[in-house]
Amino acid sequence: DRPLPSLPSGDTSVLAGLYGPAEVKGSKELPDRAALEVLLRPKVGLPGVTERSREQLLRQTCEAVLLGGLHPRTAITLVLQVLSDAGSLLSCCLNAACMGLLDAGLPLSSLFCGVTCALDPNGVIVLDPTTRQEQEARAVLTFAIDSAERKVLM
Repeated sequence: DRPLPSLPSGDTSVLAGLYGPAEVKGSKELPDRAALEVLLRPKVGLPGVTERSREQLLRQTCEAVLLGGLHPRTAITLVLQVLSDAGSLLSCCLNAACMGLLDAGLPLSSLFCGVTCALDPNGVIVLDPTTRQEQEARAVLTFAIDSAERKVLM
């Protein structure tokens, strides 16, 4: 028996699936734009409070760049499935969401990228921290940055 190697920070992966624009079911229809739904699925188990909170952040970020007015009265569903989590999960989800929107050919005002920063116990800023670095950090912040105006979206 050999111990498994520790995963470097680049080993977080998320699969994105985008469905729509499609007909809206029920009361979710918006007369002036597309209704965007983001679903975050953990690697194991059912989504909890953490996933619901992240879904809202991801939806708000995607809505900031999605030109939903070009597809009124439709629904767009973005499903993000966590394949592995070695840290910096939210920024990985942001990047997967942006690539999903882009790959689906949806009209966007700009692209965005996600980056996670951690302040380690010595006061050094660590980019793309591992799970262990996040646990030991004094603070962990995730940003979404717009490509056109370089403004912070989240």
